[in-house]
Amino acid sequence: MISLTEKAKNEILRLIPANNVLRIYVIGAGCNGYSYKMEFLQESVIKSDYNVFDMGFFKIIIDRRSTIFLKGTILDFTDGLTGQGFTFNNPNSKSSCGCGQSFST
Repeated sequence: MISLTEKAKNEILRLIPANNVLRIYVIGAGCNGYSYKMEFLQESVIKSDYNVFDMGFFKIIIDRRSTIFLKGTILDFTDGLTGQGFTFNNPNSKSSCGCGQSFST
């Protein structure tokens, strides 16, 4: 479904609070249609309509609607001179805006 680079995994492990999961989702926003969102949530909020991916040391949850947009995506973390943050390498994305904050399918 979604995979992580080693850098992304290490950064999530550094940031994630105990007993939390990482929620990744897509919302309609931005100049190109959709935007990626991430947040840490208590594990107790996992609903039956979430897809749960056990990554070993933590879980990623993705709602079913977002799963369609994220299939095959690789989550990476960059920390170079041009900035730092998580990036999504999404094979379903047909185009993205100039700032890289939104995409279309």
